[in-house]
Amino acid sequence: MSRLILGVPSKGRLEENAADVFAQAGIGLKRAGARGYTGLVKGIVDIDVQYISASEIAGRLADGSVHFGITGEDLLREEVADMDSVIQLVLPLGFGRADVVVAIPDAWADVTTMADLAEVAADYRARHGQRLRVATKYTQLCADFFARHGVSDYLIVQSFGATEAAPNVGAAEAIVDITSTGATLTANQLRVPEDGVMLKSEANLAASLRADWSETARGAAKTLLARLAAYRSAGATRQVQFIAEASNRQRAQQQPNQGDYDDIARRFGAQRLADENAMSLAAEGDRFFVPEANLQAMIDHWMARFGYDQAVVTQADFIFQRRNDLYERLAGALL
Repeated sequence: MSRLILGVPSKGRLEENAADVFAQAGIGLKRAGARGYTGLVKGIVDIDVQYISASEIAGRLADGSVHFGITGEDLLREEVADMDSVIQLVLPLGFGRADVVVAIPDAWADVTTMADLAEVAADYRARHGQRLRVATKYTQLCADFFARHGVSDYLIVQSFGATEAAPNVGAAEAIVDITSTGATLTANQLRVPEDGVMLKSEANLAASLRADWSETARGAAKTLLARLAAYRSAGATRQVQFIAEASNRQRAQQQPNQGDYDDIARRFGAQRLADENAMSLAAEGDRFFVPEANLQAMIDHWMARFGYDQAVVTQADFIFQRRNDLYERLAGALL
């Protein structure tokens, strides 16, 4: 029996945020002691947790020694060549967001695109007899991105910290680094070209396509993904119940038909919940699940269209679906 192995970051904000997401989904992570390197997922049997560094998780996913891992997409794409063939990004987790970007000195006023940077690099080599230096720890991402944009006359300078300081101390002319707000770049008189964002990264639950996916591991994965998907769906959706007073003549004279329901499904992504035979002007009216982003617009439209007096909004803890799309996508890649 091969149990499912989940790699979780061993420290820092990634560990804390991963624990929070799982706890909110009702499947908390239980670590074996404050400094332990193993643990369990509470509420789901047949899952072993291993606490390892975020960068190591990428390698472990690539070699198949863990089934699932939580780490940033930037690390996965940097550490694993041809990542999409060996690792599946199963679910973005909503934390650890940052952009991998090219940053150049503010003084390069005429450089606004990567095409401009390619010209500057070629000119720099012609005038100085050496390649333009780019400081970064993202060597693979940098090489791939520069190749796609036709930048060839450059030299990667490996950076292990404080990359944004490299141009000011003369260690490089440009950098490739990760940024969340851009404040550090601004403080170091750097800016990003218009097309200089290489990757919008965040923490992901990722799956190894090389792991030994036994029936036990697949069963645990199916349960885990169903719970995470149900929690995520509930967080992005609200339940709306429309109510009309018994004396509301406007409402009594108007009844939605199937065309009305089809219209709001298209316009607002709303899903009707009420039984068609359970309509009551004195109490319960139509009920829907509505994406949070469309909630106010849908309420305004439905109340104005059919004269409801109130809209009561609630949120479910979980919304489970008959189809487990996350698991089905993974299972299809494992065939």
